[in-house]
Amino acid sequence: MYPDTRGTLTEMRPLADLTWLRVGGPADALFIPADLDDLRDFLAALDPDVAVFPMGVGSNLIVRDGGLRAVVIRMGRGFNAIEVDAEAGRVVAGAAALDAHVARKAATAGLDLTFLRTIPGAIGGAVRMNAGCYGSYVADHLVSVRAVTRAGDLVTLTKADLNARYRQTDLPDGWVIVEATFAAEQGDTATLEARMDDQLAKRDATQPVKDRSAGSTFRNPAGFSSTGRADDVHDLKAWKVIDDAGLRGASVGGAQMSEKHSNFMINTGAASARDLETLGEEVRKKVFQNSGLRLQWEIMRIGEFDGDPIPAGLPEA
Repeated sequence: MYPDTRGTLTEMRPLADLTWLRVGGPADALFIPADLDDLRDFLAALDPDVAVFPMGVGSNLIVRDGGLRAVVIRMGRGFNAIEVDAEAGRVVAGAAALDAHVARKAATAGLDLTFLRTIPGAIGGAVRMNAGCYGSYVADHLVSVRAVTRAGDLVTLTKADLNARYRQTDLPDGWVIVEATFAAEQGDTATLEARMDDQLAKRDATQPVKDRSAGSTFRNPAGFSSTGRADDVHDLKAWKVIDDAGLRGASVGGAQMSEKHSNFMINTGAASARDLETLGEEVRKKVFQNSGLRLQWEIMRIGEFDGDPIPAGLPEA
C-alpha cells in the first residue's frame, strides 16, 4: 500500500508516546524520512487520496483515542540542522530543530531570537502555527520557508505566501515544512543569554513545567491580549477568565486544569484524550456562561473519537 522508502515506515503506530500529553490512538502509518529526497520521493509516490499529517514533537497536540486515518510524517535528525550567519543576521533552521536550540545557537552568535527560548516544540510547528511569546511572533522574523508539497515538489514560500496571523498560516494541508530562514537583530551574547535565563525563570515560576501539558490550552480572548488584532488592549488573559469562572484545578477523569496556571491542561497520569477534550469543552462552556467570552482552543485536536463525538462546549455563534 505504501511506497518503498529509505526511512522508517511503521503501520498502525500508536502516537501517545510521541505527544507531550501522552494520549492518542494509532496512525495508519508513521513515516520518518531519511532525508529530503526520501521525503519527496515518498510523497510523490503515495496515493494522493491518502491523507498526510506532518507532526513535530507533539507539544501542542491532542491525538484522539480512535487514532488518525493518515500517514503521520515526523522529521528526524536529517532535518534538525541550524546554520547561523551573524554578519548577515540570518538563521536557517531545519523543521526538526527545537525552538530552544535555535534561540541558544543564535544568541551564541550574537543574534536575537530569544523569544523562541521558552516556546515548546520544533521549528516546523512554530512556523505552521506562527508561535510567539513576549510580544514577538515567528512572522516578525520569518524570511522564507522551504516545504515539500503533497505531490513531492520542493517549493520556497515567503512570509506573504503564508499569510501568517495569530496562531495560523495558510500552509496547505499535507505540505511539509523542511526548513525556515529567519532575520534576527544583532545583540550582545551575554545580554541575550541573560534575557533567556530570565524568561526561563519566569516560566518555571508560573507554569507547570514538570507536568504533562501541551502549553496554553486556549488562545487569549480576541480583542484583549496577544491575538494580533488591531483592537488588542492587553488587559485580559485566558487564565483570568478561567479563574473567574472558578475552574482552576477543575478535572475530568485524569485531566485537570493546572492549579499553578489555569490555562494549562495537564494529564495527571491516567487521562485519555476524551478526558482532556471533555474538560476543555466544559471549560469553554462555563467561561461563556460566566463572561460571555468564547475561548478558542490553542491545542490542536486531531483524529477520530473512540465512541461518540464530544459535544462542543459552546453554542453556535
